[in-house]
Amino acid sequence: MRTRMMTTLGTAALLAGSLAMAQGAVAADYPVLRGSQIEDVPPPPSDMGGNFEWSGFYFGGGAGVSDTQFKPGTGLQDLARSAFRNTTLGSEYDMGQFVNNLPSKRDSGATFFGFAGYNYAFGDVILGFEADYTRSGHKYSINDFIARQVVTSDGTINGWSLTTNQGAEIQDYATARIRMGWAYGRIMPFATFGGAVGRFDTVSTVDATWRFTRTNPITGVISNNVVASGYPLTVGAAKTNVYGFGVTLGGGIDMALTDNLFLRAEYQLIRFADVEGTTTTINTARVAAGLKF
Repeated sequence: MRTRMMTTLGTAALLAGSLAMAQGAVAADYPVLRGSQIEDVPPPPSDMGGNFEWSGFYFGGGAGVSDTQFKPGTGLQDLARSAFRNTTLGSEYDMGQFVNNLPSKRDSGATFFGFAGYNYAFGDVILGFEADYTRSGHKYSINDFIARQVVTSDGTINGWSLTTNQGAEIQDYATARIRMGWAYGRIMPFATFGGAVGRFDTVSTVDATWRFTRTNPITGVISNNVVASGYPLTVGAAKTNVYGFGVTLGGGIDMALTDNLFLRAEYQLIRFADVEGTTTTINTARVAAGLKF
């Protein structure tokens, strides 16, 4: 009886030891069962926003839609006065007042441009310098005509006319701008300001005619409908490759697609000072693609 009991206890002990060894082996295969400490920690999720190094040299090109406003100045009035300078007619009548203030004209259409620049990164603040070149071809032209008959103090009946022609075409222009941006990962909104230079073809002319009828105070002979000496007369000129200077400002957003490729949407405003009697303002919405190194 005692022998059988000892045998039974030995068998139970053997089974318990085997079960403990089996549980140890299972625990070795599944480390998560060891407790709160996990040896194979899963990697952290990737940064979906992505970091982008905005500093460095870049260049690119694109296209836009421009609205160009041409505003004529007072140059034609000055030319009309010049057409009758040193004459009795010109001294007694302000010929410039007969020239209308010409209205502004607009032209719009596609423009194409290229750009290059360099960025400096100060944390999320981006400062840079950029230059661009744009082909335009926008233009305007205005013609006007006026004729009058007036009597001067010497009794002369003067019949005169003025034909005015004002126009300009901007062939192309370039800007040099400072850029200021703020980086949000792969997206960077920015603002720009700087200077601009444009190449214009211009025309600003006045064609003047003058005929008179007068009576010789000594002989009484009437000179009827006489063409004044030196008339018809044209003052002013058509010019090519005239350079104008102005200022520019704008803003936009760059979005990096890869470590080297980015897309851009931008608005740009340029105002040129008077160029041969015309001031020019250009508003452009444009898109572009660029490469950064």
